[in-house]
Amino acid sequence: MAHMIEVAKSGRAACRTCKKNIEKGELRFGEETANAFAAGETTYRWHHLACAAQKLAPQLKEALDAYPDEVPNRAELDQLMAAGLAKEAAKPAGFPYVDKAPTGRARCMQCQTAIDKGALRVAIERELETGTMVTRGAGYMHPKCVTAQLGDAGGDLEEFVSNLRTNSRLPEADLEQAIEEIEAAQA
Repeated sequence: MAHMIEVAKSGRAACRTCKKNIEKGELRFGEETANAFAAGETTYRWHHLACAAQKLAPQLKEALDAYPDEVPNRAELDQLMAAGLAKEAAKPAGFPYVDKAPTGRARCMQCQTAIDKGALRVAIERELETGTMVTRGAGYMHPKCVTAQLGDAGGDLEEFVSNLRTNSRLPEADLEQAIEEIEAAQA
């Protein structure tokens, strides 16, 4: 089984996106997830179609393509999915990546100074200790501090820059500016 679209059998299920009930007889999107209580079994998280179009556009598109019946407001759903897919495409593909700092709260991992709002920053994956467990999350640096961090970690700058080009979703001019700052700091 996979993600699916079906007619709601009752009015008891709540949309996992907007938290409002999905009315009986209304089409709903089922996001397949692993059952936390029974290994090997799956369960569904239900969403209104319009909510899923904004939050889970790729999964909804796949389910809509497989759904044999007519879907009311399909043109509206297609527009919402296009906007959702564009938003998804703007997200970084993985670590490392370059973006612009949305706030001025982040501190550079290398020099410990604040990264100004709107400034270019490089994100790398790092381990974070959260009390009793360790998780992975983003750590940020100024572009000029990357070579010192790579030197400490024994990383390859050429491979790092190649990964930045692959994962970053910035305009080309901003990405090239960050790469120039990284390479200038190495010299």
